[in-house]
Amino acid sequence: MSQAYQIHVLDPSHSHTSPTLLDNLSLTTLPIPAPGPGEVLIRIRAAALNYRDILVVADSPLYTARTSAGLTPCADGAGTIEAVGPNSTWSDSIGEGVLLVNNTDWIDGDVEVYKVHHTLGCGGVQGTLRQYAVVRDEFVVRKPKNLGFEEAAAMVSAGGTAMNALLVGGVGPGKTVLSQGTGGVSCYAIMYAAAVGARVIATSSSDEKLEIAKKLGASDIINYKTTPEWSLEALALTEQRGVDVVIDVAGAQTVEQSLKATRQGGTVVMIGFLTESKPSDLVPLLLFGAKTLKGILGNSKVMLEQTVALTEEHDLHPEINVFAWTDAKKAFEALRAQNSVGKIVIRV
Repeated sequence: MSQAYQIHVLDPSHSHTSPTLLDNLSLTTLPIPAPGPGEVLIRIRAAALNYRDILVVADSPLYTARTSAGLTPCADGAGTIEAVGPNSTWSDSIGEGVLLVNNTDWIDGDVEVYKVHHTLGCGGVQGTLRQYAVVRDEFVVRKPKNLGFEEAAAMVSAGGTAMNALLVGGVGPGKTVLSQGTGGVSCYAIMYAAAVGARVIATSSSDEKLEIAKKLGASDIINYKTTPEWSLEALALTEQRGVDVVIDVAGAQTVEQSLKATRQGGTVVMIGFLTESKPSDLVPLLLFGAKTLKGILGNSKVMLEQTVALTEEHDLHPEINVFAWTDAKKAFEALRAQNSVGKIVIRV
């Protein structure tokens, strides 16, 4: 037998801010599944949280996929191959450390094939907050050799999304990138951009968090609490030119400043919506600055493989906060509080 966390919606508010939100999450016992043809059985060792998991546990209408009864949340996981089914391509890899690809559609190419409701841990697709999972061969990726399971689980969505954002922005040597915040994706964006030779400007709400950003590779830092017009500081740091790329994690409340901080012809890559929407006239900034505003939706398997290669090449290690299996609800509370640096991970 094995254990898994499941969602049964008891809180009728469907609000991600409800004080009784985590009453929806409970630990249960399940049989260990058996892999079929072209499948592997993975003993999950660590699962990482993303902010959308709060919305999933709440069955919030703010998220695009509604939650099925008995759903196991979380899209990110790392573990070991315990068994394989007939004709599995992983038949010689029993015991190998692997990552679970966080969706069941997007191998490579255009994002058009990606379906949010087919992401692990939402809708009716079981997630990684469980001890065992059966996965199709093609949605398994080798774990970075330089990372433990907790660090590896943390990189799946956050690292893959950061990689997607940097590819879209054409980030490389000689480029300047502004990364907002010190949450999961932001920390990876800082690390990856610095690793490929870009100059990184990081913003955050505290000097303590900004010191961590510097350790990850940021060369310049801006405290947006003490410098609310941080776009002006970004312009000053670039001799009024503006940055090449902004990684925007907050959404409506920050996108106007993100565009102002971006050079003519630059790109704002939007990967989050941590703030409520507000009216804003972005057309003049986009049109007369010849700027691009691009939404990012997850990552493909190939992008995840690229993050593995970059992580090994530069021996990159993420900022993580690890919680015990029985403290999963505390991990969700920490995620909801939004006061941690880096990724929150549950040891399975």
